[in-house]
This record gives sequence, C-alpha cells and structure tokens, in this order.
Amino acid sequence: MAHERSSLVLAASLLLAFSAHAQGPAWPTAKPVTLIVPFTAGGSVDFIARQVATKLGERLNQTVVIENVAGAGGAIGLQKAVNAAPDGYTLVAGPDSAIAIGKLANPAAYRFDPLKDLVPVGMLNTAPMLLVARTDLPIKNYADFVKLAKAEPGKYTYATSGVGTVLHLAMEQLKQRSGIFVTHVPYRGGAQIANDVMGKQVDLAMLVSASSIPHVRAGSLKALGVTGKQRIASLPDVPTFDEMPGLKGYDVLTWTGIFAPKGTPGAIVSKLNEALNDALKDPEVRARLAEQGALPGSGSPEALGSFAQAEFARNQKLVPTLNLKD
Repeated sequence: MAHERSSLVLAASLLLAFSAHAQGPAWPTAKPVTLIVPFTAGGSVDFIARQVATKLGERLNQTVVIENVAGAGGAIGLQKAVNAAPDGYTLVAGPDSAIAIGKLANPAAYRFDPLKDLVPVGMLNTAPMLLVARTDLPIKNYADFVKLAKAEPGKYTYATSGVGTVLHLAMEQLKQRSGIFVTHVPYRGGAQIANDVMGKQVDLAMLVSASSIPHVRAGSLKALGVTGKQRIASLPDVPTFDEMPGLKGYDVLTWTGIFAPKGTPGAIVSKLNEALNDALKDPEVRARLAEQGALPGSGSPEALGSFAQAEFARNQKLVPTLNLKD
C-alpha cells in the first residue's frame, strides 16, 4: 500500500511538472516589458505610448519601459522588434507610416515585412493631423497660403517626421489636390519640428495633433487646417480641409497599434490585448488623449490585423500617384 501510494504521488508530481512545462513559464515575471517607440522622444507616438505604458504596467503588475529607437521613418525601431525574442517582453508602438506605408515608399529600409514579421496586439489610438505655419507668414488661412505658394513655386518649405510617413503622404495629397509645389524637409522625428517652425527654419509642418495643439493654443504656431472630418474640440475655430472649397473628401488620420515579434505565444498576446483595452478605458488616459485631439483605440488583435492589411492595400494604390521619394 505504501509503495502504491508513493507511486501515485510520484505520477501526480510528474503530471504537474509536465503540465507546467507544456504551458510554458509564467508571464510576466520580474523582467520588465520594453515598449519600443520607433521615433525620437517628445513626438506624438512617444507621447501616446508614455500615457498608456504606466497604466498597462499597472494591469500587468510589471514595469513597462519606453525605448526610443528612431530612424528611417520608423523602420529601425520596427526592425529591432522583429529581431527580438518572441517572449512577450518586447513590444513596439507601430505607427501607420512604418506598418502600412514605409515598405511601399522606402523599400530599401525594410528588409522585413511588418505585416508578416510582427503580430498585432491591439490598436493604441487614432488622431488627426494639423497643418501649421510660422506665425509671421503673411497669411490668415489655407486659401491664402495656396495663393502664396502658387505665386512662388518651391520657395516655401514644410517639415514632417520623415520620408514615407503618413504626415508626408497627407501633405503630398494636399499639394496634389491644391495644385501647389512646396519643398519637403524630412526630420528623424516630430519633437524638433515645432521648434524649427517657430524658429523660422521651415515655413510649415504637417504634425499629429498631439505635437501641435499646445503650440497653436499658445499662439506660437498658426493652424491652417485639420486633416480629419471633424474639428478638434480644443481648437474649434480651426476648420477641417474637408470643409474647404476643392478639398471635399480629404480625410487622413494617423493611427498607432501595439505589435509583438512573430512567434509570441497567443496566450501572451491575449493577455496583453486585455490589459491594453483596460488601460485605454482609464479616465486619466482618455482625458489626456482628448486634450491632444486623439481617440483611444480598442478591439482585438484580429481587428487590428485586418485594419492594417486594409490600410496597406489602400496605400498600394495611393503611393504610386504621389511624390514620396524626398
């Protein structure tokens, strides 16, 4: 009897050990989770990521650390995530530019496929963009600027956070619709752009709302239009381009999703998605996003994956019609 009891205990122990091994180690453990932001600190993607990282960490009972890895319109940061271990401890805030535009506009920078080599976790946010100008430019609105630009083609400059970004795409669409030529000045990220417009190094900039609203409200930048179909609540006097003559239907929004390296276990992706959705319901997070004209994301990994695929398909048709090479 004693021998049989010992055998049963040993069998039960082995079964538990096998089950634990099959399920993999507990996640997360004491190791911090790194959230890569593929742009410089201080830009719009960085701002949104930092708002959510703390709340996400609280829900995971783990520290979420932001790592800024800028360059090539977001491609370098995404590459680092693609190369990371698929263990749930490395994520990337994947913006529209890098996920659904960059490979089309700047293929040399993408020795990987963002839609195949990363797995979606969940949508982080969507936000409109603002076209802003230095305050001493002799214009009152976008129509005035079009007249100015047509009078001296190529004289005026506009900045974005890089070649092939959604900001670049949005401005080139606007130029095409308006029949103007304005010279593009690409930056490595959005943080320095507003300062350089205020300092008169460049004439205009297409910026995500989070990067531009504080400066517009302070009177240090002049807002000419909003890219979405609705005005921003904190800037009710700034019209959408969709309202303007000849620009009906112009509607371009930015978006950012959270992605993980391909091969990350589905159970970890599900846990991350649940924590992200809960973090985005936090009143503090929603209030901070609203101040910047952004909307919190939500939904399943599958929904983000389908959305990103649809965005890529749309851009496949659009990018060849625009000048996104410089």
